[in-house]
Amino acid sequence: MSESRRVRISAGTVAAYATLNESSVADAVWQALPLDVRMQTWGDELYGAVPLTLPLESPQEVVDVGDLAFWPPGHALCIFFGPTPASVGDEPRAASEVTVFGRVEGDSTVFRLVRSGEKLRFEQAEPQ
Repeated sequence: MSESRRVRISAGTVAAYATLNESSVADAVWQALPLDVRMQTWGDELYGAVPLTLPLESPQEVVDVGDLAFWPPGHALCIFFGPTPASVGDEPRAASEVTVFGRVEGDSTVFRLVRSGEKLRFEQAEPQ
């Protein structure tokens, strides 16, 4: 795909952009947008269930700050912006294997302002 797929993620005063990668999970998420997702917090991770059933693709537990991932057991979109209860040291670590499908542009710690139970909107954005 020549054009990058950008997603705007917002809730209240919090807004950030992310770029999706070339995975089939990213394709499925892109096709499902827009999504309004009620998020829960788990350390410095937000996650929320979506109406998608997707397989693991290049599964990993340790991810990078700013990664967007899909967690199959919870049918959940995840945003990682720091350590979680499963972390060893400072690295973000998922509860179990996830598929990373994108990355937040810029400072992902803005998501610390999102409270558990708040809805995040994921929608297609114009390419930069």
